[in-house]
Amino acid sequence: VSLIERVNHIYKRISYAAMRADRSPDEVRLIAVSKHIPMEAIVQAIDVGLRHFGESYIQEAVKKIEASSDDQSATLLSWHLIGHLQRNKVRQAVELFDVIHCLDSLELAKEIDLHAARLGKVQRVLVQVKLADEHTKNGINPAMVPALVDDIATLNHVRLEGLMTIPPYLDDPQEVRPYFRQLNQLRETIYGMGYKDLELSMGMSNDYEVAIEEGATMVRVGTAIFGQR
Repeated sequence: VSLIERVNHIYKRISYAAMRADRSPDEVRLIAVSKHIPMEAIVQAIDVGLRHFGESYIQEAVKKIEASSDDQSATLLSWHLIGHLQRNKVRQAVELFDVIHCLDSLELAKEIDLHAARLGKVQRVLVQVKLADEHTKNGINPAMVPALVDDIATLNHVRLEGLMTIPPYLDDPQEVRPYFRQLNQLRETIYGMGYKDLELSMGMSNDYEVAIEEGATMVRVGTAIFGQR
């Protein structure tokens, strides 16, 4: 199966999932998770129309973002940091990425604000929420999210775009549904504080349809696009 056939199949499934939830498919953005994917495959993905790419590792992303800068579609591309961000990597992250999905503390937000100010940039961020007790996953406790959201609002060079989560990997996507629903409910809580139009970054290759049914506006899909790494 060719890459364009896989992408078309994913877009169809996105559309069906959105319609099942009485939503417009236009509300859902497909982020191609390109970590560990060679540049040739990314170029093919750009050629078939993908514009949003998710990377987890700064050093790997640098080479890809620089290589893609020569592409005629470069100005249309958007690069998303979806992996854990260490404070000593913040400067590079702010230089490279359009959106950072992995903000999980006020200290990290202040560090991002500092480097974004130096670049004259307003960095778009999502707060990563930890909804399951997994020591391998990062994120902030959901009970602490409202306070962090208010703190972010005081920073001049950081703009909150939404919430992100990585739920446990379960063979049955239906078993993941409660985690997606919980993040959507948390977004409703934030809306009640006066914040509006927040993204929900949730759902990957095995469960993105369920995530869309529960309100996802960004789905991070890698294997279903590029195949096994």
